[in-house]
Order: sequence, then structure tokens, then C-alpha cells
Amino acid sequence: MLTISGVAKSFGGRTLFQDVTLQINRDNRIGLVGPNGAGKSTFLKLILGEETPDEGTIEFQRNTKTGYLPQESAPVGDETVLEIATAITPEIVRLQKALKAWEADHLGELEHDDDLHAKYDELGGYQLEPKAKKILAGLSFREKDFDRPAKELSGGWVMRAHLARLLVQQPDLLILDEPTNHLDLESLIWFQDYLKGYDGAILMISHDREFLNQLVGHIIELRGGKAYRYTGNYEKFLVQREANEAQLIAAYKNQQKEIERLQTFADRFRAKASKASQAQSKLKQIDRMEKIELPDDPTAQIGFSFPQPQRSGHRVITLKEMHHAYGQNVIYQGVDFEATRGQRVVLVGPNGAGKSTLLKILGAAMPIQQGERELGHNVKSGYYSQYRIEMLQPDRTVLEEALDTPQKVTEQFIRTLLGSFLFRGDDVFKPVKVLSGGEKSRLALVKLLLDPPNLLLMDEPTTHLDMPSIDALIYALQQFEGTLIFISHDVYFIKALSNHVVHVNAGVLTHYSGNYDYYLEKSKADSARSGLTAGGASGAAAKAAKVKADQDDSNYRKEQKRQEAATRQAQADTRKQLQKQVTALEQTIARLETRQKELAAELEKPETYEKAGSAMAINRELSDVTAEIEQAHKDWEAAALKLEQLAT
Repeated sequence: MLTISGVAKSFGGRTLFQDVTLQINRDNRIGLVGPNGAGKSTFLKLILGEETPDEGTIEFQRNTKTGYLPQESAPVGDETVLEIATAITPEIVRLQKALKAWEADHLGELEHDDDLHAKYDELGGYQLEPKAKKILAGLSFREKDFDRPAKELSGGWVMRAHLARLLVQQPDLLILDEPTNHLDLESLIWFQDYLKGYDGAILMISHDREFLNQLVGHIIELRGGKAYRYTGNYEKFLVQREANEAQLIAAYKNQQKEIERLQTFADRFRAKASKASQAQSKLKQIDRMEKIELPDDPTAQIGFSFPQPQRSGHRVITLKEMHHAYGQNVIYQGVDFEATRGQRVVLVGPNGAGKSTLLKILGAAMPIQQGERELGHNVKSGYYSQYRIEMLQPDRTVLEEALDTPQKVTEQFIRTLLGSFLFRGDDVFKPVKVLSGGEKSRLALVKLLLDPPNLLLMDEPTTHLDMPSIDALIYALQQFEGTLIFISHDVYFIKALSNHVVHVNAGVLTHYSGNYDYYLEKSKADSARSGLTAGGASGAAAKAAKVKADQDDSNYRKEQKRQEAATRQAQADTRKQLQKQVTALEQTIARLETRQKELAAELEKPETYEKAGSAMAINRELSDVTAEIEQAHKDWEAAALKLEQLAT
């Protein structure tokens, strides 16, 4: 279907890739990956004909239809959402505009233009609408949004409408650049399932590992100016790449040993007339070798030791009888919520259910309309989106902004951290005011990691991050000793961090006291009630499923509470033992110090020296007592420190 032969492309004297040769067939599902700046988006533009290769050819099989979803900014005019979703050909678009213009000119009239409607129907326009509505619903559009002008929507929703158009069009080759960026978790799962049954080839750039693992059968990695093709999903690609890297390193070392051997011979004998020709031959042999080059280690990860926040009390944040509405649209009514120290809570649920509203209320980024919001002892909260808007100074450089932290960290540490979030080289000297939204988001993350609150609330923190940056963020948050509440559509990110799931739907918060896999398992039992799966069950079956799910979760919570109680009891026992130890050591120290004073007083008496050996015996005992006092003080300090740590 698509043949790429010997393609090379450079920008500003920098070679993005060269001699790339690939074949894409009709049944291929391919993930395009590589470090930031490797040329992934440029590679797609070459395929689409938006850029011209410096060398090589790109040829499509005749009559191959392609469809492309860019990463950002799809065009929008006066079309409705449904019109965008059905605009699969220029002729369809022309007829849509003509029909809309005719209806505007004949407002209120019952008759219609038979020719226009007949042509639109002949091209399948009316048959497209049911399919488009089904796809729009899957992407979380409400029915009342179908006839809404798209220009009234946010950029993310416009991108969803264009994604729906591509799925309705169903091209032979579907090309997607970060398609999950604008989706919530529910619509992403629907989209993922839809693509599993897609009848055509798919080529996508994505930083969502779970999405790639579920969909692709091949990975093309752009790295070091070359394209490497692997068979399998993303996880299999990582395994194969590691094996290939090991082989390459071994071959490189063997070649270097051979070069060293030949060079040593040449250096040793080139001055001898009888061996000069042989020495020259060895040098030519080195020159003729095709040198093996080691690319940058793709698996290299940067280790950080992040500052930690002050320890909070056990109960971190509580909402009581919380109400919230947007006009007549009631989101929450009488809702309670609580998070405790060390929890990593992910909020999941359908789009529009109120996840972001709940997060904003928890982060005090939105005032609570009714009810109570209580922070626990020593709790300092930080809301990620609000942090970006309020805390970045536009006239500072990226480096100056990052250096503005109360934590004692070196400039080298900060520059390394900035590098892992894509601020490399001279990027650190960019003024904040010229940064894109994504760059500001990344800089805000850096600042948050450098001085984190002990209650961290984050809304889609992985957007605009590549895989190494997501890894760096996960690493930082896994070290984080505070409480985390977040929203994300990145399943890999969710699985790496969450230990508690809250499903938000229709104003109801359903708690799952376990990780994301536990939530998936238990939520199946009440899927009829929550509407997460197609079909449904009878009322009795749904009720039984709900009872079982509630019972399972109740049992899990009881076991968790039992374990927490056991932990608290163990800590109390430890504190009691330490307190006894501290008290006993204090008494021992007091007794020894009294004896030390008595012995010192004995040595000051003249009669002590009248009896042979008496002074020597007292000195030995005094030395032993002094050593015992020193050891007792060390033991007391260690026990007292442990006791203090348990008390905080």
C-alpha cells in the first residue's frame, strides 16, 4: 500500500533521518516512536506530501485513501459538530454548505430544494449521519451537541469532531499524531476498542504505552537518523531493542579490540623496513572497516532525589455534604469525600461527570458552593493547573523560574531535571512569556516537583510529555511521600501510581479501595448499573451484581482497615517499648552520673592514696563508668530519635 525507499530529510544542516526504507501493508498497525526531536511528525508530513524528502521516494498504491489527524489545531468554520463528522469528501462539504444556505434563505418554509437533497442523499450523506452520531457518542459528545456550531467548543472537542470524521470516512491508511491527547479515559477506552475492529492500516504517534500495547503489531523507532522496525507491541519492542542493543555493544567491543590489535601492530613495526609494508596493510585494513557506531542509550534514565514535603496528619482532606451546580445543571448534591495520608487516588468516569470540578474544589481552585472543605493537620495543598497560571513569571527565563525554589538544590540538578522535561541546551534561557502551553505545563511540573505540597492535585499531568518525561514524572511521584489525587487518561501512568480509584458518575462517588486493576475487576460486576459496557442485564441481575460488587469492596475495605489498625497497634506497641527504653536509659544515666561524681570525690580524698592499690581500683571503675555513660547517651539519642519520628 505504501513504499518508502531511501528517504532522507534534513533541517538547518541537521539530518533527521537518512536512507529510510519501509513497507506499510493494508493490515499493518504501526506505532511510530522515538525521542523528542527525532522527526516523527516530519516523517508523517513526508508521507502526507506536506514535506518533500531530500532523497528517496514515497509511493502509494493506486487509489489508496489516507486520513490524517494532526496533534493540534484542526480547522473549524461555521459547521456543526455533525457536519464536521460527516464531511468525508469535498462534494459532501459543498452540498452541506449549499443546504445550510438554502435553509437560511427559506427559513420557516415547508418545501425544500429537491435537487440538493437528492444529490446529498445520492452521495450517502443521510446514511452517514447514523454512523457519525454513533461515533460522536462514543467520543463522549451528547446528542444536544450534534447540531451545535463547532466554533463554540474548545480546541480539544473540535479535535474529537475531526477524529469522528476520520472514523466515518474510514480511509485505507489512518494516520494519527497523538490521538489520545484530547480524550478522557472513558472515550479513550471506547476509541481503543473501536480501532481494534478497524478495517484498514493504522500509523500512529503516541506516548501512551498502554494504547500502543493494545493496538499495534509493529513499532518503527526513529533514532540517531535511522528507522528501526520491530514486530510486536510496545512492550515486545522494548525487549527486542534491549537484545539488539546488547548484540550491537558486543559487536562494537569486538571491533574495537580488533582495531586496537591492528593499530598496535602498525605502531610497533611501521619504522622497520622489513615490516613497513605489513604495518601499512594493517592501517588500510582499519580504514576499510565499516565502523560500528553506538547510538545514545535509549533506556538511560536519570535518577533524582526529590525534596519531600512536610509530613501531614493521617486525615488529609474531607468534603462534607458538598453541593455544586452550574446554573440549573446540578453536578453534586450532598457528596462526602475523604483522603488519607499516602493515598494515591485516581478519579475516573465519563466526560462531563464532574471529575475536574471535584478536583478543583479539593484544590480550592473553585469555591465550594455548599458544604464543608476541611484540610487535616499540617496539610498544604497544590493544584497543578492553577499552579501553572499563578506561579510562572513571564519575564523570567526557564532556568530562572526553576531556580526560584526554597529547596537547597544545585543548578546542575535543576538543569538535569529541566532536561528530562524537554528543556535542553539553550531552551533553558527562553523567556517564560514565549513558551507554548505545553512548555508552560512542563515547567510548572518541574517547579512542583522541586517544592511539592503534601497534598498534590493534578489534572492530566502527562499531556504534552514524551515517554522519557512521563517516566521521570512517574519516578518523582513514586518517591513522593504525600497524598496524590489526580485525573489521567494514560492507563500506564494510572497503573504505575494509583492505589485507590474513585469512579465519578451522575453525582455519585464510588470508591474502589485498590489499584486500577482491582477497579477494572470489581467494576465489571456493577457495569449494568454504571453503564460502562454495552448491552446490559435484567434488573435482578444488575441488582445482584451491585450487591456482590458492594460486598466485595466492603470486604476489601474491611481487610484494609484491619491491616491499618494492626499497623497502628504495632506502631503504638513500638512507641510504648521505645518510651520504656528511653525512661530506663535516663534512669541508668542518672545512676551512672551519680556514681561518677562519687568516684571523682573519692579520688580527691588524701586517705584514698594511703591504702595500696585503692586509687588504681577507683580509677579503673571511673573509666568504666564514664564509658558506660557515653554508650548510654548514644543509646538514648537513637531511641529518642525513633520515638520522635513515630510521633510525627
